[in-house]
Amino acid sequence: MKKILFPLFFGAIVSATLSCDVLNEAASLIPPSAPVATKPQLSNSDVIAGLKEALNVGINNSVSLTSVTDGFLGNSSIRLPFPEDAMKVKQKALDWGLTNQVEKFETTLNRAAEEATKEALPIFKDAILNMTISDGFAILNGGDGAATKFLRNATTTKLVAAFSPKVEAAIAKVKLTEYWNPIITKYNSAMTLTGGEKLNPDLNKYVTEKAILGLFIMVEKEENKIRKDPMARVNSILQKVFGSISSN
Repeated sequence: MKKILFPLFFGAIVSATLSCDVLNEAASLIPPSAPVATKPQLSNSDVIAGLKEALNVGINNSVSLTSVTDGFLGNSSIRLPFPEDAMKVKQKALDWGLTNQVEKFETTLNRAAEEATKEALPIFKDAILNMTISDGFAILNGGDGAATKFLRNATTTKLVAAFSPKVEAAIAKVKLTEYWNPIITKYNSAMTLTGGEKLNPDLNKYVTEKAILGLFIMVEKEENKIRKDPMARVNSILQKVFGSISSN
């Protein structure tokens, strides 16, 4: 009887040992569980700092792109056209064969915006640095352009007041009125004869508004780039804040 039981007992031990080896080997083939990703904990101050930094980066990049020759003229999305409320003047000037003068005026109009933008950076930076954002998380999660929209709504009036004298100086520097005056003088003289409405748009106001609008268009592009492209998050606060929403 003992001779029979011993082989059975020995076989059971061997079988159990082999089974353990097989299980251990199988277990070694199972990849370890991936660590559970945790979103960075953001304080309200983190969000505000991230938004300000995003706008700061956007302003710096935008000014560097627009304050050079053809920064406005060569960019179809922000190029200043002939003033909308003076399109009748443009059409008459073209009818009178003043095409060259019209082209020079439109070119110089954009040169004024490019020149003024060089002086705009500290104005925009101050507006960003002095912002108080109580609803930072709403802006952060507000989607494309949300921070730029907030900045535009909060600062445009002050920016116009501060930016206007810079534009006036730029207009004088590039001699914009030298190209404008012959066109508008001829037009208004014709209106005197025909009884039509005389026009003379405020070029300073026009360039100021269009230059600021163009800058904000560029800032929004930069903001959206930071939101969508990790490579555009050039420092740790941008990576932390905008990384938290790109992983949602």
